Amino acid sequence: MALLKEGKTLMIARSRKGGRFRRWSIGVVLVVVVLAVSGCQTISFYTQALKGQYQIFAHQKPIDELAADPQTPPRLKERLVLLTALRGFAASQLKLPVDGHYRKYVDVHRESVVWNVEAAPEFSLEPKLWWYPLVGSLEYRGYFSQRGAREYGATLVKKGYDVHVGGVAAYSTLGWFKDPVLNTFIFEPDADLAEVIFHELGHQRVFARGDTDFNEAFATTVGQEGARRWLRAKGDQQASDKYSAELHRTQEFAHLIMRTRERLGALYGDERTKEGKLKATKKKREAAPAELRREKQEILDRLQKEYVDLKAEWGGISEYDGWFAHQVNNAKLNSVAAYYDLVPGFEHLLELNGGDLEKFYQEAERLSRKPKKERLQWLRTLGHNVQSAQSTGG
Repeated sequence: MALLKEGKTLMIARSRKGGRFRRWSIGVVLVVVVLAVSGCQTISFYTQALKGQYQIFAHQKPIDELAADPQTPPRLKERLVLLTALRGFAASQLKLPVDGHYRKYVDVHRESVVWNVEAAPEFSLEPKLWWYPLVGSLEYRGYFSQRGAREYGATLVKKGYDVHVGGVAAYSTLGWFKDPVLNTFIFEPDADLAEVIFHELGHQRVFARGDTDFNEAFATTVGQEGARRWLRAKGDQQASDKYSAELHRTQEFAHLIMRTRERLGALYGDERTKEGKLKATKKKREAAPAELRREKQEILDRLQKEYVDLKAEWGGISEYDGWFAHQVNNAKLNSVAAYYDLVPGFEHLLELNGGDLEKFYQEAERLSRKPKKERLQWLRTLGHNVQSAQSTGG
């Protein structure tokens, strides 16, 4: 069953042992549980998710066999060799649970392995939540079919939601299965491939039930720090500098999105929950919907202009043009916030532990066991304090 986040995906349907039959039989048991508590639409969702995941397992091939096969394209062989090296680095230097993951390869014959649906009200940044067995409520719903995702998204649009449907290149099954390498990400540039692998393995090291922001920010921190360390270990200064510049642009892009969300949240009158999350106000708004719509568009237009200015500062580098090429709305803005809102806090937590990854993981695991309100407040405060000190030169 796929629980998907744009760019990174979580999966459930756990099986630590056994072959294909055991994997499928556990999936069937979970579907039976869902059938007992769900409506037809939910049944359809879990059925397509099980089918999609099963098809991936049915077509995976051992990397060792592909590397030895003379018919394997040379470019793919080169990437598989790199992947093997990354697995070794993840286990020995990053202390991540490689444990048989990424030892098989699957070509799904499409650019995305799954498509993610996210939604938010027209006049609020409060994300719509979906409940899943074992992992709780999350802010997205994923489909192995782009058509299925768009059809479901269309039903939400009719209900008045802002909707974002985005392709997903990689995912983690959180240890329930041995994750395969996919054609959707194996051909990424070296540093990006490293980040993807380390990010997904990070999900298996620490995971907080029902907390999308915590999980994605933790894995993002692990992926980026792991890629930096791998590049340094290679002694490739040019590649390391290039990757650092990319991360800096990503950070500036994220800040641009977060500022826009602050403006929209103020316009909507969104309130903060005890966990620090935005929530739609229950107060009656003075402005009419047409006026809110106009002011909302003005803020989104300002975002577009600010991006043009930012791109000029980058010397014309256009790596985020694709993001801006399609409609920007509340749901799409939320998809960025889920990854980067808590990252500054995790980055400083790593610094507080002297860069020791094992201690960092232990602290993150400790946080994951705390009440959601407490851990999110702590991370946001930690990140905010660091950013405030940096902005004032302290």
